Amino acid sequence: MEFTLLDKSNYLKGLLVVAKKDNQLTEPEKKIIRSIAVKLGFAKEFYEETLKGLMINKYIAEDPIKFSDAKIAESFISDGLMLAFSDYTNHEKELTWLKTTAVLNGINEEKFKEKINKFKESSNTEFSLLSII
Repeated sequence: MEFTLLDKSNYLKGLLVVAKKDNQLTEPEKKIIRSIAVKLGFAKEFYEETLKGLMINKYIAEDPIKFSDAKIAESFISDGLMLAFSDYTNHEKELTWLKTTAVLNGINEEKFKEKINKFKESSNTEFSLLSII
């Protein structure tokens, strides 16, 4: 499996979309995004500037993201769920977007629901990304 630059960019962009979906950017969300951005190799200046302007940025497309490999998609969905549940707020828009992205990447709705339930039952705070990079 090759984790391309486009996949890395889409991974970070997807997390930004999830964080933006509920119209607020919380400290737990920022912490997760920063950690993953570092792991993906993005410059601090880039992701800090992006976080600063995220809520007013009209140019981040919110279309579902198609990854080049199913393992990357599965990892993204898991990390996206961690992000969605990190702020203890209404997750409906975030989960809807993640489900659409999951289905686009061959993860059916039933498997997506299983991932949600598994995430809720687990206390794991390790990023799925770490298993594929």
